[in-house]
Amino acid sequence: MNKPRSARATYEGRWIFIVILLASIGADFLHFHLVLLLSVAMFAFCLWFFRDPERVPPADYSLAVSPADGTVTLVDEVEEEQFFKKRMKRISIFLSVFDVHVNRSPIDGDVLFTEGRGGLYLDARKPEASRLNESLFWVIGFEDTLNQAVGVKQITGAIARRIVPWAGLEETLIRGERFGMIRFGSRTDLYIPLDAEVLVAIGQKVKGGETAIARIVGLISQS
Repeated sequence: MNKPRSARATYEGRWIFIVILLASIGADFLHFHLVLLLSVAMFAFCLWFFRDPERVPPADYSLAVSPADGTVTLVDEVEEEQFFKKRMKRISIFLSVFDVHVNRSPIDGDVLFTEGRGGLYLDARKPEASRLNESLFWVIGFEDTLNQAVGVKQITGAIARRIVPWAGLEETLIRGERFGMIRFGSRTDLYIPLDAEVLVAIGQKVKGGETAIARIVGLISQS
């Protein structure tokens, strides 16, 4: 049986918990109290890092919500070449080690496309990280309204080197639903239509699944 997505973030860190627990036991046995204290602190940090709070999207279905927690570092227009093959607005969000790392669907829609690409592990804040770093690209929307579909790119960073997808191709997601995460500092790019209205600014803190990040023309709930 698959674990509920609300619980998967914690399970993603289970191997870290086991290592730290064994280190704590060994430290206690050898009376290395400082090591034991550090082990407990690391254990507590991992529990905190893999937190997965509930979020409530705004009532207005024309509003796309942020796919990630973090800070908006870039708002621009680019040629999206993995699926849409056209110019789109891009909103980049940097997730520090202190942010929640669960990614959420910006809109209601089906997973129409997903493609992973290998690459480097540059600092995720660098502009070229979107193009050069390892990434996983998602397209979420409906076949009959592709002009309202969005793209979400999960991008690794210098520390975060594992993208963990939870959703699959053709799966239907509702706005704010969890679809994956990236471990320990990363970046998430949102691609939206050119006629969409961006509602956030560079430097703004956003919450995944809750902060209204853009208004998309004609977007309504189809769930």
